[in-house]
Amino acid sequence: MRPFVYAVAASRVVFGRGSLKAQLEGEVAQLGAKRVLVITTPHQRDIGEEVSSLLGARFTALYSNATMHTPVEVTEDALKVVSEKNIDCLVAVGGGSTIGLAKALAYRTDLLQIVVPSTYAGSEATSILGQTEKGAKTTLVSPKVLPEVIVYDVDLTLTLPKVMSLTSGVNAIAHSIETLYSAKSNPFIDLLAVEGIQVMMRSLAKLGSEPDDIEARSDALYAAWACGMCLGNGGGTALHHKICHTIGGMLNTPHAETHAIVLPHALQYNYAYLNKDSRRNLGRAFGLAVNEEGGRDQLEREGVEMAQKIFDIVQNGGAPTSLAALGVKSSDLEPVAEAAAKAPYPNPAPLEGPRLLELLHRAHLGSRPVPGL
Repeated sequence: MRPFVYAVAASRVVFGRGSLKAQLEGEVAQLGAKRVLVITTPHQRDIGEEVSSLLGARFTALYSNATMHTPVEVTEDALKVVSEKNIDCLVAVGGGSTIGLAKALAYRTDLLQIVVPSTYAGSEATSILGQTEKGAKTTLVSPKVLPEVIVYDVDLTLTLPKVMSLTSGVNAIAHSIETLYSAKSNPFIDLLAVEGIQVMMRSLAKLGSEPDDIEARSDALYAAWACGMCLGNGGGTALHHKICHTIGGMLNTPHAETHAIVLPHALQYNYAYLNKDSRRNLGRAFGLAVNEEGGRDQLEREGVEMAQKIFDIVQNGGAPTSLAALGVKSSDLEPVAEAAAKAPYPNPAPLEGPRLLELLHRAHLGSRPVPGL
């Protein structure tokens, strides 16, 4: 058994159909909160108004300007509301944009947080905050950004569009994949990462053809929690997250779609450099036989096969597979590669300029992974 450190970052988790209406007010009361700010994006303001009505006298204000990539100027604007209304608790309802703003506010104020996710990205369970300022996205890790309570209500995901379901689910898978080759991981989190990938891949395959399947919706939401827990309890981010943060910060591409496009190629880039434990766990996660003593050609074949499984889930479900579809130009790739290599996250494979650029070219074209990366 390898040496490890396991530090638990605990949130209370409430999971089930109808849990928002049945339990939100009680969870707020249990925290002792009296002045609640509800947070949504402009698109989900109507959901914010419904949630506000559940809180009774504890509801104080609704802030519905959460924005993708958590721009610092939006956080500063929301802080004014927090101060003016004497807020003592945040209730964030939505996906990564809403959760990111709640995290940014909690980091600056240490306010109580209750998060109600409506996508599968899993960021609610991580201690990572990504913020954008002047075209650059930076990240930090702090226990202050973790919510006191996460309320998972499967009913909130039933109307989640198929493409967003697939892309946010692959975003969650990225947390588990990079956890499995993080130097900070541990045996317990490895088990959770494998479980998260297995359940999410199975759920997304089902939702790609039957988006109304309630059992698949429930499983995907559970897998989102499992994958997020990996990143919040010992996992780490590597090349995949670095590339996605760089592209998102520089070019303002949609967060989940960027993750879904880049992940197959980033996994392939790293696979041959992974240790036996990481490869074995990834093999279990993707249901593939792994030759632990395999040579370079065998490792390449295994990495390509795993990368193809992710790519095919995205493509078969009708989600974008190319950065070009998100508006990224071929002329953007070299500046992205340079920026990603300047301040790299820890990564199994060395960041070699030509290889990194080839990864980005493949992601830009939307090519199905093949050997040679």
